[in-house]
Amino acid sequence: MRKKNVVLENVPVTAYAAEGKALARLEGKVVFIEGGVVPGDVVDVRLSKNKKDWAEGKAIHFHSYSDKRVTPFCQHFGVCGGCKWQMLPYSQQLEYKHQQVTDNLQRIGKLQLPVIDPILGSEHTAHYRNKLEFTFSNKAFITNEEIQANNGEIPVKPALGFHVPKLFDKVLNIDTCYLMEEPVNLIKNTIREYAIKHELTFYDIRAQQGWLRNLVIRLCTTGEIMVNLVIRNEDKENREALLDHLLKTVPAITTIVYTINPKGNDSIFDLEPKVYYGKGYAEEKLEDFTFKIGPKSFFQTNTYQGEVLYKVTRDFAGLTGNEVVYDLYCGTGSIGIFVSRKARKVIGIELIKEAIDDAKENAARNNVDNATFFAGDVVDICNDDFFALHGQPDVVITDPPRAGMHEKLVNKLLEIAAPKIVYVSCNPATQARDLALLDALYTVEKVQPVDMFPHTHHIENVVLLKKRVNN
Repeated sequence: MRKKNVVLENVPVTAYAAEGKALARLEGKVVFIEGGVVPGDVVDVRLSKNKKDWAEGKAIHFHSYSDKRVTPFCQHFGVCGGCKWQMLPYSQQLEYKHQQVTDNLQRIGKLQLPVIDPILGSEHTAHYRNKLEFTFSNKAFITNEEIQANNGEIPVKPALGFHVPKLFDKVLNIDTCYLMEEPVNLIKNTIREYAIKHELTFYDIRAQQGWLRNLVIRLCTTGEIMVNLVIRNEDKENREALLDHLLKTVPAITTIVYTINPKGNDSIFDLEPKVYYGKGYAEEKLEDFTFKIGPKSFFQTNTYQGEVLYKVTRDFAGLTGNEVVYDLYCGTGSIGIFVSRKARKVIGIELIKEAIDDAKENAARNNVDNATFFAGDVVDICNDDFFALHGQPDVVITDPPRAGMHEKLVNKLLEIAAPKIVYVSCNPATQARDLALLDALYTVEKVQPVDMFPHTHHIENVVLLKKRVNN
């Protein structure tokens, strides 16, 4: 089985593993399988990696299908890189996600765990996102069906849609995306049709040429719609004509900005969006809190489940009104503001200055006068002088990115030794790693998985840690 170019035949798929890969076991060897596979399927697998104890591969032929399968609702399923679990009933998705959290905390963290509460599923399993980013490309990804319809020739045409997995220079034209409510598809399709009709150039990522680069759409539960058109260079005449046409076609749009990006990458965090129409930002609500969201602001991508996640966080913190709460990786202040009414004081800390500026404005908008926000590294900021001025934390809330917390920050938390830590994570694997280090001082009291992204393998998890009594 360790030879190259191996195809394993009639492989019974038995479970799911990390990152949404299906799993099979053959002759004592674990095989991880990609390609829209469901436990219960029997498939042939072409291996791409073949080690002594494990292998990876892709399903190339299905001998039989699992009775757990359902029909995907999106025409782009299987080619588009998103919503890879549409063929699984949502109840099954939740079971596998709950198991993923359990496996990570047990196998990676090797932690003594309480009973893990049932995962909180999403009421909205489609149209649940508040933000999508589409990419322009002068070379659309062409499906086999399109090639056959073109007599075997590969047509070259522009695209506006999503990058195809593992093909950085190919973009799949998306007709209808079910991740956001309308008018997201009307906006996207209006821009694409206008651009093609008027021969506006789509970006070539290899040559780094072409005018249209990215389209970012945000649709808030308040009904506000913000569009950010990212272009390679200024072209006032074409820009105004395109955006005026968009506004005329989709008058529900509340604000339009545009960003000029001449760089070799798509990041806009070091660029300055310019307002073309409206106020230049959108407003979103969590409970009765209102948040200003600019073109570069981070905000929970699923507003409905974001509120659920924050309620769990606030509940785990167990606030009585007397606590000093430190909100680490606070971003634009959403968690800190959300818990502020039940805290004596909130201290938010975040590396990105622009996010802290937004946090201060959001606090002011919501008349939150007991929250203070600081830009910088927690390890540098949290010293004796800082604690003397602002107080030692009674509760620490930490919500790091997928990479988890830096070991220096974990050590700082052990040094601070707050009575409680509420750890919010979008990656239970790195969370488990960090919890294993915190185990020197803390016990895991509660675990609550929350599903933010139906039809994907991604999962959020909230853990309550309490300081050991004998420390």
